[in-house]
Amino acid sequence: MLSKIQAYIDLTRINRPIGIYLVLWPALWALWIAAEGVPELWVLGVFIAGAVLMRSAGCVINDYADRHFDGQVARTCCRPLATGVLTEKEALVFFGILCLISFGLVLMLNWQTIALSLGALFLAALYPFMKRHTHWPQAFLGAAFAWAVPMGFTAVTGTLPAAAWLVFAATMVWSLIYDTAYAVGDKPDDLKAGIKSTAILFGDKIVGWIAFFQLVMLSLLIAMGWAFELQAPYYLSLLVVGWWFARDLEKIATGCPEQAFKVFLDNHWIGAIVLLGIIAHYVI
Repeated sequence: MLSKIQAYIDLTRINRPIGIYLVLWPALWALWIAAEGVPELWVLGVFIAGAVLMRSAGCVINDYADRHFDGQVARTCCRPLATGVLTEKEALVFFGILCLISFGLVLMLNWQTIALSLGALFLAALYPFMKRHTHWPQAFLGAAFAWAVPMGFTAVTGTLPAAAWLVFAATMVWSLIYDTAYAVGDKPDDLKAGIKSTAILFGDKIVGWIAFFQLVMLSLLIAMGWAFELQAPYYLSLLVVGWWFARDLEKIATGCPEQAFKVFLDNHWIGAIVLLGIIAHYVI
């Protein structure tokens, strides 16, 4: 019994919260901008709990999609579905339960956010299966993570301003940066298993591509600041982001998979830095 419980916990990767942060920071950007300051605490609570639950659900459906491949990859060969500790049916039932609890939370919000939540479920379920069909699964991951942004705006205001899509786009491009770095270490196993990624697509031009996406993200964040009339504290945070990006490029340029993975692990601080800039603007 205890081994089963541990297997379900391992399936959600709740003990590795990096994915929760990467979902949560952009949602908090949206909530703070939409509320022009601290959002209502119950709305904030719903989004924090939703980030935990939907990231967990995403991990479950990801492992279900990869159940025939994880055993061939050194990093994933001990996952519960790969080892047979949990069955495919148990994983799908667990995914459904997590989604139902998440949807129950969304029902506490307005109808616009409830309608948008269906898109979040669709993207979360779609992403894991894209690794067999396109070298751009990171873009689908980014769309899934970024979907919390329009939901954040509608939850606070009941409307979705056009400028909210700048926040969405910045979040989506951000995923192309950190998840490409994540995929570097898996390249040898992914090539053998037939799994596609931007890291494989970019090959030895990966530093240039990541630098390009960093510039695009910074441009979108600047445009976002202009659109929402954010002031100096926000732009100071972007200077820190630019410095952080330069450091990341140096690590990726080493060609060391361990350094690339460290870039991925530390990248969620980018989201925290941007959030601090937004909060500082409204406080000052």
